Amino acid sequence: MKISRREALLTLAAAASLPAFAAPVPGDSIYQLKPPLTDHNGQPFELASARGRPVLVSMFYCSCEMVCPMIFETIAQTLKALPAAERQRVKVLMISFDPARDTVAVLKKTAQAHGCDAQWTLLRTDDGNARKIAALLGIQYRRLASGEFNHSSTIELLDAEGRIAARSGMLGSVDPALVKALRQALA
Repeated sequence: MKISRREALLTLAAAASLPAFAAPVPGDSIYQLKPPLTDHNGQPFELASARGRPVLVSMFYCSCEMVCPMIFETIAQTLKALPAAERQRVKVLMISFDPARDTVAVLKKTAQAHGCDAQWTLLRTDDGNARKIAALLGIQYRRLASGEFNHSSTIELLDAEGRIAARSGMLGSVDPALVKALRQALA
């Protein structure tokens, strides 16, 4: 059987458009969770879409005036501690635990205020899923009577498979241990 060059190219093009087989996500991966997330551009977002590269992730709320801005600043400083080529390979996910106030418009304004580029994705979900994500990340929070939140302020490093590879509670300056773990994840 002889096929023409055109038929061969069409067959290859069709095969290339098929989704690649992906290995199952490890059982200890945060990517096992499939919460309904919306990004700061109003687009649906799947946690597993960050698979394949290191991810810095934390939780926050937009109206926070003290700790949350420091989380953004610390992540930005951590990224700047990397050479530019490595920095571009890191994804940053910031997940709000205040869905009542952190609308898409508020997330977008917050992203702009913190100078977040395409590496950063600010996300929102419902209360129940925010709690599940927080539990997986080891982040605790509770709403105060004032409407503000008392919360832990950690930054987690997820490896390419979505497993927690490192954690830092250091804010306001770069944690050398987190940078070292990040460089190892990039190697």
